[in-house]
Amino acid sequence: MRWVLTNFIKCHDLIMQLKKAKLENRLEDRLKHFNKYKLLIIDELGYLPIDKEDSKLFFQLIDRRYENKSTIITTNINFGEWDDIFGDPVIANAIVDRILHHAKVVTINGKSYRLKDHLIKKENND
Repeated sequence: MRWVLTNFIKCHDLIMQLKKAKLENRLEDRLKHFNKYKLLIIDELGYLPIDKEDSKLFFQLIDRRYENKSTIITTNINFGEWDDIFGDPVIANAIVDRILHHAKVVTINGKSYRLKDHLIKKENND
């Protein structure tokens, strides 16, 4: 069996770690930390706003991993709306460009998996 060094992190937590590292003049070390993973899973992109300065930090991470490492991003925001997430169309386009260049996009439609048990119980009680 072959193990792959993987990290799962919520997007907001990732941004906060990069932001803190920048303030402490440790950004390069933090970017290297996230770049060591063969697979980085960034969860819930777009659930919380990302300001322009933080968008630049996110871009640096994506750019460093581009064509070298695998990255999975979960979001419920269409790519055309990423300008709104990042607050800067130029940065958003650069991020989307790098992410989609070699990407396999998996679109999942349907009801929330987290709500399924609740919905089943409600239907059984009606």
